[in-house]
Amino acid sequence: MKQKKTLVMGASGNPTRYSYLALNRLIGAGHPVEAIGLKEETVSGVKIHRTPQPFTGIDTVTLYLNPVRQEEYYDYIIGLRPKRVVFNPGTENPEFYAMLRAKGIEVEVACTLVLLSVGQY
Repeated sequence: MKQKKTLVMGASGNPTRYSYLALNRLIGAGHPVEAIGLKEETVSGVKIHRTPQPFTGIDTVTLYLNPVRQEEYYDYIIGLRPKRVVFNPGTENPEFYAMLRAKGIEVEVACTLVLLSVGQY
């Protein structure tokens, strides 16, 4: 399996949040993980940053931000030049899909947890 460096946007240290579960499952599957969230904390050895960072080599951005919260990150995410952006349930955003596709970035409307569990990540 190819490792896909993944940025979790909307990461949380709260074990009841899907972003927390995804971060841990990504690590468990051997993917390098970076994270941005509301609180600076560390989850399974991954530091959650409160502000955008100049990460390099990001293959996938997985979103856990509602469409309104995504807007401030449009340029940042596009600037990372990921291969794809995964829109998890509740993050669907046709406006952003169009912007990403115009830059040649793949859009996947799916659940990261499901993709991992069925070997499609």
